[in-house]
Amino acid sequence: MVSPENVERQILEFLEYKGNDRRPVQVAFYGGNFLGLEEDYIERLLNVSTKFVKNKEIDAIRFSTRPDTIDRDRIEIIKNYPVTTVEIGAQSMDDRVLAIAKRGHSASDTQRAVILLKDRHYQIGLQMMVGLPEEDEAGSLSTAYRIGELEPDFVRIYPAIVLKNSLLARWYENETYRPWSLERSIAHVKTLYLFFKKKNIPVIRMGLQASEYLDSGAAVLAGPYHPAFGHLVHSEIFLDMATAILEKEKVLHDKITLNVHPHSISKMRGMKNSNVEILKKRFQLQSLKIVPDPSLGEDRLAVSP
Repeated sequence: MVSPENVERQILEFLEYKGNDRRPVQVAFYGGNFLGLEEDYIERLLNVSTKFVKNKEIDAIRFSTRPDTIDRDRIEIIKNYPVTTVEIGAQSMDDRVLAIAKRGHSASDTQRAVILLKDRHYQIGLQMMVGLPEEDEAGSLSTAYRIGELEPDFVRIYPAIVLKNSLLARWYENETYRPWSLERSIAHVKTLYLFFKKKNIPVIRMGLQASEYLDSGAAVLAGPYHPAFGHLVHSEIFLDMATAILEKEKVLHDKITLNVHPHSISKMRGMKNSNVEILKKRFQLQSLKIVPDPSLGEDRLAVSP
């Protein structure tokens, strides 16, 4: 259990190297069930964080929590603190999948939580997980539809991975659970990302945050973990876009230039230039240049005349 003193120490450490031109800064309590903690402990953590908000050193506080810990009494605890954002670990909106995964909450808990938070004007994020036991693409897409109906401010999408010494690890070892492959996960998360984009709901993360703990191989037993999972999804989207454009253009020459926003060059190129090589082979191109064009949106591309 992290102590309030440790929280203060970490905030001070961060503030020492925070640049003046950085975006707004928030203290975030992640990786646990914040509103499931003891009331006194919640208040102690919020008190030490609020001190920095009052001093204008940070802008706000955010946390993640389970949907079944969000009720009127718990919201009363946080209402007088500068908490602006609450993320809910919904994971699925299918009660059968939630029960099999032993989540201990229902889809209706998530719905009630969102209504309570919206009534109090908090920014709301919903987290969903892809590839849980007994879930397929149709079930996952149904979860996305139900999340979309709740109109959260943003979404995070995580593929389920098997961590060592977990319940999933036991199921994996006795062959009652098989995680999705990386390729399957990327293809489906791409579909989900495009769905939420059409609904104007930002997807602020796809895949687990890379860390030394995960990247070392000491934690992950199996499953679609990749430190650049989100980048792989975006690269697939750009590959699809480029393919559609080149097919529509009915390319009659073997030298093509694609224009993209400077921030999107690596997404268009793909990991280790994989998209470039795929397109060159598919359309029998001698060369394919990717040229930065700041006038384009970050999710757009165009063929040079």
